[in-house]
Amino acid sequence: MSNVSYYTAEGLKKLKEELNYLRDVERPKASQAIADARDKGDLSENAEYDAAKEAQGLLEMKISKMEATLANARLIDESQLDTSKVLVLSTVKLKNQTNGMEMKYKLVAESEADLKSGKISVNSPIGKGLLGKSVGEVAEISVPNGTMKFDILEITRE
Repeated sequence: MSNVSYYTAEGLKKLKEELNYLRDVERPKASQAIADARDKGDLSENAEYDAAKEAQGLLEMKISKMEATLANARLIDESQLDTSKVLVLSTVKLKNQTNGMEMKYKLVAESEADLKSGKISVNSPIGKGLLGKSVGEVAEISVPNGTMKFDILEITRE
């Protein structure tokens, strides 16, 4: 079963760049480390060779996972998204009913989430609780310490 992931143009570009870096820079480094360790003699007692082979295996696994992610990646056309309800790439202005604090979040794919810049994953508890809501609705979100209630104040595409 394939897991389709949705990306912005920026997020997809970043994923491709990272994959190319692993293929073009890290893979040759790993091969060179194995060659250097092999040149040091007896492979049966060569810890450096074993470590280099292990590192290469982990790198290849990471490359393989990224290739699979990229194969299932879909670019989101932001101009076609509905602003009447919260969807992926919505910027949502919320008001916490408990403390009256207002905050603004952009819902993004998990790989693009960055709380410092106000981007939260659609797979996070808050992200899941906001999906499908409209302006004026109350989102009740279960968090480890209970249920939080947020008023949806505004939905935009920024």
